[in-house]
Amino acid sequence: MIDDEDRDILRTAHRYLEHVHRLAAEDAAHRQSELAEVISAHLGVDATTVPVTTESLPLHRYVDADIALDELSALGEGRVIGVTGGDQRWHLSASDLLSASYARFAPGPISYETRAVGPGAERRVVAFGVRLFTFDGHPLAVVQRSSARNVMPPTAQLELFGADPDAMGAALDEIRRLMVERSVLRGHVLSFVPTEYGSEAGATFLARPTVDAEEVVLGDGVLQRIVDHVVGIGDHRDALRAAGQHLKRGVLLYGPPGTGKTLTVRHLLSRTAGTTAVVLTGSSVRFVTAAAEIARTFAPALVVLEDIDLVAADRAYSPQPVLFDVLDALDGLEPDADIAFVMTTNHVQILEEALAARPGRVDLGVEIPLPDVAARRRLFQHFGGGLRFSPEALDAAAERAEGTTGSFAKEVMRRAVLRAALRGDDAPTDGDLAASLEELLSSGEALTRMLLGAKESFSSM
Repeated sequence: MIDDEDRDILRTAHRYLEHVHRLAAEDAAHRQSELAEVISAHLGVDATTVPVTTESLPLHRYVDADIALDELSALGEGRVIGVTGGDQRWHLSASDLLSASYARFAPGPISYETRAVGPGAERRVVAFGVRLFTFDGHPLAVVQRSSARNVMPPTAQLELFGADPDAMGAALDEIRRLMVERSVLRGHVLSFVPTEYGSEAGATFLARPTVDAEEVVLGDGVLQRIVDHVVGIGDHRDALRAAGQHLKRGVLLYGPPGTGKTLTVRHLLSRTAGTTAVVLTGSSVRFVTAAAEIARTFAPALVVLEDIDLVAADRAYSPQPVLFDVLDALDGLEPDADIAFVMTTNHVQILEEALAARPGRVDLGVEIPLPDVAARRRLFQHFGGGLRFSPEALDAAAERAEGTTGSFAKEVMRRAVLRAALRGDDAPTDGDLAASLEELLSSGEALTRMLLGAKESFSSM
């Protein structure tokens, strides 16, 4: 049993421990972490007392921020320090990193990571670090962090410290300017894909295709009409602006699968070297807002939205709201912005209602139908390359291949070459062409024809 004297002793000990704990907390509140001490020495004031300005960045702009900060640091005799303390640092604000309650944070090794800066090109960037430099005579500090895998949402951040708020604002303006001027995105072909969390988009660099006009087999004048609208307006932007005409344009290419819509888009990308382009396909079209922001920032630009009807096949996305997002993006552009939106669809009827409700946003619609006999002959000739088929054989093949696409012509030519190779001949004959065509047109190849984009339906075979 505890008597009254023991109870008094315990109460006194408890009050003493509470007093010690309170003194320790008060002492900690007046102490700086090792990290804060280094930053305070650079700023010339207590770092825990200065204002902090936070700038959140999309994932695809983080490399641009790193480049901008490198340039400012070089001009301001800056340096970078790392931060120790484990993964917890990713979850804390810059102020928390400096407070005494997190005194374990101290200068340490810089965390780096590798980010793409173009097709097949990479750059090492600061993943987590503190930049110490001088801007216009004012010492500043920037906590720079990219997105950690276990942190949601996956966004990057810059946190600026400084005793002079005006200098901080001017430095942030300069960082933003340099991010545009030195951007690794400008002039490249990009695509956006969901991150592992699905809520944000990460940019991927694509190689710019090389597709000559001769490779795009469409009806007479069709390709030139598209090129004049997409490329020609940009080539003559000064004359159009001088005449008070708008530059932004929306183009819709529609028609059956396999008729050349994607090849036409690839040709447009070939014709616009040096233009920033964003290519979205299917469900990735939901990132059109991010694509439009890239286009606005780095105009002249081209935004390609391929197979937007495919969104309808996924119950998670409704084609109408997605298309409205596209039209909203067009609405948000300045009239004199040299930006073209090119959309492709296999099923234009899915989009007609939304397009009719917002007239004028898409100002050119071009049907890309199944090739006629003249186009089919050009396709056979194109995929035949240097093969010496007679004009009569090519004419006959084009006549018989009604309702087929370029993929069909390409496969016919491959089979003709294979026939010759199997019997030991170097080049196929007219007979090989005819036999290969007959084989693909047979009833046993009905599914193959459908897979090659032929007009017939497999369900009716």
